[in-house]
Amino acid sequence: MNDQTLSGPVGGGCPVARGEDVIRLYGPAVATDPHVIYRRLRGEYGSVAPVLLEGDVPAWLVLGYRENRRVLDNPLLFSRDSRIWRDFRDGRIDATSPLMQMVGWRPDCVSQDGEPHRRLRGAVTDNLYAVAGRGIRRHITHFANKQIDAFADAGRADLVADFAEYLPMLVLTRVFGLAEREGRNLAESSKQVIKGGADALTHNERIMGILGELTARKSREPGSDFASGLIEHHSGLDEEEIVNHLRLVLITAHTTTSNLLARALQLVLTDTSWLSGLVSGQLNLSTVVEEVMWNSPPLAVLPGRFATADLELGGCPVKEGDLLVLGLAAGNRDPEIRPDTGISVQGNASHLAFSAGPHECPGQNMGQAIIETAVDVLLHRLSGLRLAVPPSELTSTASTWESRLDSLPVEFAV
Repeated sequence: MNDQTLSGPVGGGCPVARGEDVIRLYGPAVATDPHVIYRRLRGEYGSVAPVLLEGDVPAWLVLGYRENRRVLDNPLLFSRDSRIWRDFRDGRIDATSPLMQMVGWRPDCVSQDGEPHRRLRGAVTDNLYAVAGRGIRRHITHFANKQIDAFADAGRADLVADFAEYLPMLVLTRVFGLAEREGRNLAESSKQVIKGGADALTHNERIMGILGELTARKSREPGSDFASGLIEHHSGLDEEEIVNHLRLVLITAHTTTSNLLARALQLVLTDTSWLSGLVSGQLNLSTVVEEVMWNSPPLAVLPGRFATADLELGGCPVKEGDLLVLGLAAGNRDPEIRPDTGISVQGNASHLAFSAGPHECPGQNMGQAIIETAVDVLLHRLSGLRLAVPPSELTSTASTWESRLDSLPVEFAV
């Protein structure tokens, strides 16, 4: 570390200041290209760096691929249970902080480890498999066509706002047993929870209200949907656990899938070799998705792990109770494992996009089904599909946790 940047210890570990000298992982500085910040942090600190999260909350950002895997694969040393987080335990973090929507403890499987985690995760995975077995691609095809119908006669569209932004949530409303009309509001609220800021709590409460009503209704009138499956599962989830798992799947499945869908379409439309490969049958859509998961993972940073003991990670002395956030995008571009990011990673599925270890994303197959089916329907429906602007004009907006494509204007034959 450069001694010029230090002004005293904060919460253990390396002596890191809360002030201007520590890089903020939120706000205008990260809104355009967070990879600039990741490179700067890697150059100054190495594979683990001190950062400030929203509200100037101190944390360690894990930048190295191997260090990310060590954290993800070792829940005994790096717990998901934020009740051991020292800054929260000691009263330095308010329960209403927007950050708590991402890292705070909830009665769901991602907040727990060991046997409680296995019990709750089993209920989620069993019902995701059940949903997938009931023909989810039929629902995806239906809503993809419905979205395309709204702009097919115009000869142009924005494939973010008109397609990717809402499609996953529309599918999820059908899977959950919700009314389709709830889809757009839930999509907006999910985006705001991930984005953070002053409105995150309000939008989270809106989601919880809708899902609480759904749980009550499905308890009286069960059906063949994800919500009913959680209620009836042999693990015996209580009402609070059911609502919180509905929230978990709804927010993560929609926001990550809509982001990944937009990035997959961006890759196909900005690199003609990918589009021609798909049209000719030389490539399949899973290859496109894999490439995107390496270079533009839907969550750039994964919240939070908490050190259960004093230890060393990437040369930094992490203290018990420290918060760590996992740089999935940075880890995927770690020069130790990818010295040349211009070389295709085709056939290599060891990316960090779906996390890893006991908490690896259980819904990745459903997400990939949505993306692959949606892109397939789009390419078959829209003849002569092409970008309406030069690729260099496409922009993204980032927050702490993700980087989202702003728009994807296209033209096509009518």
